[in-house]
Amino acid sequence: MSIVEILKVIVLGIVEGFTEWMPISSTGHMILVDEIIRLNQPDAFKDMFLVVIQLGAILAVAVMYFHKLNPFSPAKSSRQKQATWALWIKIVIACVPAAVFGLLLDDWMEAHLYNAYVVAATLIIYGVLFIVLENSSITANPSIIKVGHISAKTALFIGLFQLLSLIPGTSRSGSTILGAMVLGCSRGAAAEFSFFLGIPVMFGASFLKLVKFFIKGNALTGPQIFYTILGMLVAFGVSVYSIQFLMGYVRRHDFKFFGYYRIILGIVVLAYFGITALAS
Repeated sequence: MSIVEILKVIVLGIVEGFTEWMPISSTGHMILVDEIIRLNQPDAFKDMFLVVIQLGAILAVAVMYFHKLNPFSPAKSSRQKQATWALWIKIVIACVPAAVFGLLLDDWMEAHLYNAYVVAATLIIYGVLFIVLENSSITANPSIIKVGHISAKTALFIGLFQLLSLIPGTSRSGSTILGAMVLGCSRGAAAEFSFFLGIPVMFGASFLKLVKFFIKGNALTGPQIFYTILGMLVAFGVSVYSIQFLMGYVRRHDFKFFGYYRIILGIVVLAYFGITALAS
């Protein structure tokens, strides 16, 4: 076990925790950071690790919104419990498209689209879309103010928008927030539903990655188990702050800043890997 590797894991956990819930693509950041600091671990472990530490981020949402998402809470009335069950049904409906197509296309996407140039392109494209959307009149008067007002039909369409995040660099939260806003949700409702939608989606992605890791005959060493748990714990702590920051931000600002940030990051990723390829 290396102190240097521990520091690298902490950095990756911080990046994952902060970027997972922002509409700026955690994948884009993780690819760039891993390229710079490079975990001294086998590729099979790194591929699994960069996905599984998302479990820490998921736990942050579950803890922060435990009361709101708990249909068994004794503090809730019967009507509130029914509303919570209805919310979970809509979350499940929204997850169906990603679950189906994610299972079918996961290996193909990983083989053909998981590279810096695709990530850079999607960072820039969706950055432009965020700016265009915020400059349009579509988001001026949202018809859905609270997450509980999202209908099953709207939830399904948000789930279809989430399919875009199968392309690396798109950002799961970015695609769902963008889609929800187009469908009439306020920024706050769009962000909150995106958080909730991330629980089953990210858990499923992590579980799938773990299953594939072990099916291929890989095994975790003691240090690797420690690195994975440490990464999840760091991602959890940073995610709590990240979620609080984003919800506070959307009450006062629009998403144009994130659009500009995505464009700049996309150019940086494209330039870095382009220069690296030319130099090699």
